[in-house]
Amino acid sequence: MSYQLIGQLQKEAIPVQHSCRVLAVSRSGYYGAQRRPAKPLLCKVGIHLKAAFVASHQSYGSRRLVSALQAQGIQVGRYKARSLMRRAGLKPVWKRKFVHTTDSRHDLPVAENILARQFNPTSPNVAFVTDITYIRTGTGWLYLAIVLDLFSRRVVGWAMAPSMPAELVCAALRMAIQQRQPAPGLIVHSDRGSQYASDQYQALLNKHGFICSMSRRGNCWDTQSIMDENACQI
Repeated sequence: MSYQLIGQLQKEAIPVQHSCRVLAVSRSGYYGAQRRPAKPLLCKVGIHLKAAFVASHQSYGSRRLVSALQAQGIQVGRYKARSLMRRAGLKPVWKRKFVHTTDSRHDLPVAENILARQFNPTSPNVAFVTDITYIRTGTGWLYLAIVLDLFSRRVVGWAMAPSMPAELVCAALRMAIQQRQPAPGLIVHSDRGSQYASDQYQALLNKHGFICSMSRRGNCWDTQSIMDENACQI
């Protein structure tokens, strides 16, 4: 700051020697500061790095930020990226990648596994399977309940919500009923989650004369393999 002030005094025709004595700085220090190139106020690489960090929802470390910048044609080394991250106070926030959608720790009644992995019925509207999955969005997790007809492997009902109440799975099943109009005796298979064991969901099944089937405890392959193959149809 003193060197900048001396420069301002010079514009007012005050001798350098007098200015340095008043501000208690050396003349060699002043002239050295004049010869040094001015540092840029903004670091362009730092700006792009911070933008990539924000776009990753604050999850990228230095390695992935370097890759993101290189994809934009900006060359930066990993150690430089680390330095810029420390300077800007950028610390990755590690978010849980897996979300539990099944809570089988409840006292509600559970049904037998009627479906028993018979995943190839000979006609439509004989067996439906249903499950809940999740999608990460910019504002948090979005939960998706789907109903699949095992014969056609098509999604016949679905519903989305920011939480997982029993109404979510009921809404998906009601859509499937409206689209397919299945007859009583339809097997509807799910896991043992509290949503599927709830009074609300069970009442919907009983209303239409459907047969409730649930996976065995701790055996996700009774349903999950089929759902994973077909959820992308939505």
